Amino acid sequence: MATGFAKYVYILLGLIFLGLGAVGVVMPFIPTTPLALLAAICFGKSSKRLHSWFISTRFHKKYIDGFVKERAMTIKAKLVLLATITTFMGFSFLVMRAASAPYVPQIILAIVWVLHVIYFGFKVRTSDKN
Repeated sequence: MATGFAKYVYILLGLIFLGLGAVGVVMPFIPTTPLALLAAICFGKSSKRLHSWFISTRFHKKYIDGFVKERAMTIKAKLVLLATITTFMGFSFLVMRAASAPYVPQIILAIVWVLHVIYFGFKVRTSDKN
């Protein structure tokens, strides 16, 4: 548990991630699940009371409870997450290509993308729950 200034930084980050995750519910290009996980981590590091509140919300139960308890995601959550990752990394890749960036960062970005696909596609179980 963080203390002092770090505690307030975690609270602020948790609120930012929660807000972005809530926006992600209606905006398909913003990944709700990873942002909600980050909010849970930040709240857990900042305050027991805030963390308890967050894990009791419908938002937590609907979007990340299954992942936290079962290490599983719905197929829809996986597809949205992978589509978002692919979009942002693809854009970054195109910007690097247009700027004639060295090949090493482009290769690293491609490897990171492949690892995301492998992890979320094959390592995280697919849940039937909606």
